[in-house]
Amino acid sequence: MICQNDIANLKTDIDEKIGQKIIVKGSLGRSKSFSKEATIEKTYPNLFVIKIEENNRNVSYSYTDILTRTIEVDVFDGTGYSPLIPPLSTVQA
Repeated sequence: MICQNDIANLKTDIDEKIGQKIIVKGSLGRSKSFSKEATIEKTYPNLFVIKIEENNRNVSYSYTDILTRTIEVDVFDGTGYSPLIPPLSTVQA
């Protein structure tokens, strides 16, 4: 379950990364996916806006898109890309 606190923490993290390069990955359905380089442009209470470099287009996503793993965001840290939120760990019984 996603709490308001999780969304607030994620918004704060993204606020700190405005202007940074990212890679957005997601699914288009039927075994199709996308991966785009972009820059974080603005944040709002319920969503954030990125500018895709390929076609200079703005796209918005909600914070819950990241928390529900509808999209994955990797942030450029100067040397490489690392996930904005860590991947889910698998527990073996």
